Amino acid sequence: MPKPTRIEKVETFLWDKWLLLKIHCEDGTVGIGEGGVHGWQRATQTMIETMEPYLLGKNPDHIEHHYQWLYRSSHFMGSVVQGALSAIDIALWDIKGKRLDVPIFDLMGGKTRDRVRCYMHVGSGDFGSAEDLAKDALNAAKQGFTAVRFTPFPSDYYLHKSYSEWADEAVNRVAAVREAVGSDVDICVEIHRQMNPAESIALGRRLEEFNPFFYEDPMLPDSPAIMGEVAAKCNIPIATGERFTTIFEYQQLLEANAAAYVRPDLCLCGGLSGCKKVAAMAEAHHVKVIPHNPLSPISTAACVQLDACIPNFALQEYTGESEPPKSELLVKPLELKEGYITVPDGPGLGVEINEEALKMPEDPKVLDTPIGFDGSVQDR
Repeated sequence: MPKPTRIEKVETFLWDKWLLLKIHCEDGTVGIGEGGVHGWQRATQTMIETMEPYLLGKNPDHIEHHYQWLYRSSHFMGSVVQGALSAIDIALWDIKGKRLDVPIFDLMGGKTRDRVRCYMHVGSGDFGSAEDLAKDALNAAKQGFTAVRFTPFPSDYYLHKSYSEWADEAVNRVAAVREAVGSDVDICVEIHRQMNPAESIALGRRLEEFNPFFYEDPMLPDSPAIMGEVAAKCNIPIATGERFTTIFEYQQLLEANAAAYVRPDLCLCGGLSGCKKVAAMAEAHHVKVIPHNPLSPISTAACVQLDACIPNFALQEYTGESEPPKSELLVKPLELKEGYITVPDGPGLGVEINEEALKMPEDPKVLDTPIGFDGSVQDR
């Protein structure tokens, strides 16, 4: 066993659109992590800086104790607090793995798989016609991906004049993708919470014939009980949970039988520790895990460590890391081969940050909540 060490410095980096973290120990070990919360990187950075005095001088091995102390230290909690705690948790696990010279998955039960099946996003923004979307999906299939995810309506969905127009367009797009990729590729339909329960149930029933792998966020996730009704009335699997920040929200979701797949975000829902708990809760309900992962390659590396050590893993969200700036962040990118990420054998997260890449300035997200035809605010 290595000699005990103490935390001596905490560094945050507003890098492009994301918040990265380094925790330095007296013995020279440096752990890396990432905090989630889209659009609120600066607030999350401030929260980490607020937590820093507690961490300084502490033993980095006491991961769960530090989480509990910081989580319970304030009367108020929420996504900014959890984004900060998630980054800290991931970095502390990275430190533990590096100090013991083993991957994190070895510390969390051992490896259950050698590679991680990914799905690729297809279509983006105003992606044109159904034929354009289908071509994009087919291109992903040719790259080796056996699952693709897409939103079945363009980004100006809120300007549709009628539900019928909206739903018909969604059905046409899903049909086009299914025809293009055939049965060798799973299709994952993302609604982005844009429909109310009645609308999503009606659309879900129409989409059954295309056999979606999952139907994601068919309504706002605020009510697990109502989501359970949607799941009961649609004969397609529901996936949800990317906005959740605690195991308690997942408890309600699972008790309501509201999801066939849970979507914890490791950079938001308590890091590796919190999402390992979510996975165990889901396993007890025969529910599988599809980690949410729209962030940097650090988030991807953390997801792969979780995916490697849980028995109920299903799919991994992959947003593409072959183009700048993401491709520049790691010294050696994770290996993606035929739609699967190879589980790395290196210590900790199994990745190393390219220090030169950290000089990239922040590119803050612009808050641009959409407005509907009638002037009302729509959900993003």
